[in-house]
Amino acid sequence: MNHFDVAAGVLCDSRGRVLIAERLGGGPFHGLWEFPGGKIASDETPLEALSRELAEELGIEVTTCASFMNLRHEYEDRVVTIEFFIVSAWNSEPVGREGQALRWVPRDRLDANELLPADVPVVEALQQQH
Repeated sequence: MNHFDVAAGVLCDSRGRVLIAERLGGGPFHGLWEFPGGKIASDETPLEALSRELAEELGIEVTTCASFMNLRHEYEDRVVTIEFFIVSAWNSEPVGREGQALRWVPRDRLDANELLPADVPVVEALQQQH
């Protein structure tokens, strides 16, 4: 079974909202939402991968972030290990550079049913921080 290491960012703005991105492409998760990020290359640290992915996907430069949660999720065809970072400061306004829709959602209004299955524990942890 394929295994992927992934870094994902939970962008939090000053109004207590978090950014989610629409999942593009085919596959079983088309139309769901996710925290932006992507695969960690073999020569990268999770933080380097996060910075690269958010620059590619959102056009931002991460300036302040902290490790938040590390989890492993088994899908039918793959296993992913995801390191989530809380991103609290960045340069530029996030835009969907790959054509994906973006939404700012208040933490307490995040709907785990709209997000990838692997993101559900993150939603629960974010909502318990209030």
